[in-house]
Amino acid sequence: MNTVTVSTKYQVVIPLKVRQSLHIQPGQKMQMIAYGKHIVMIPIRPIQEARGSLRGIEPDPQREKVDREI
Repeated sequence: MNTVTVSTKYQVVIPLKVRQSLHIQPGQKMQMIAYGKHIVMIPIRPIQEARGSLRGIEPDPQREKVDREI
């Protein structure tokens, strides 16, 4: 289990194993969400990382026109 200590300035250090597994870099933005009595930290990724995640979807606008005619 990875534990952290909150400093007097309310800062925490993300443990090395967690940083490595999530590929967190210095200066990277994180979204913090209070979920009940828990805190969830979500790394904000650049939009370029999503490129190619929807393989097989044709971006041709003609597809929508053909779908409406059916």
